[in-house]
Amino acid sequence: MTSSGFSTQTLSVLSVLCGEPSRWCHGYALAKQTGLKSGTLYPILIRLADRGLVEACWQEEPQPGRPRRHLYRLTAAGLAATVDALADTTGPTAEPTAVQAGTRRARTAPAARGAVAGVVP
Repeated sequence: MTSSGFSTQTLSVLSVLCGEPSRWCHGYALAKQTGLKSGTLYPILIRLADRGLVEACWQEEPQPGRPRRHLYRLTAAGLAATVDALADTTGPTAEPTAVQAGTRRARTAPAARGAVAGVVP
């Protein structure tokens, strides 16, 4: 857990959603951008929705032959919490973290000591 109370994985989801807070995003796109597996991502999204930080809705017009999908975006409270949480992770003089920058390390590279696996330091 970070000082903001969010896990590193949750911060990565919030960071991606914060990039375009008013845009709806599919879970699949979030998984691709964060590198999180569905077994990690969807419970995070459910917890964030339960806390009122993310809103979810069903896709209005699914593609023919495909099931409807959930869409996600930050609420106003979620955006405020994300901005605060990301500010807490860097502090006033620190450089932005990789979670804030939205970059990831290749999965084959071992994480450096103190680094978060899957995130470029």
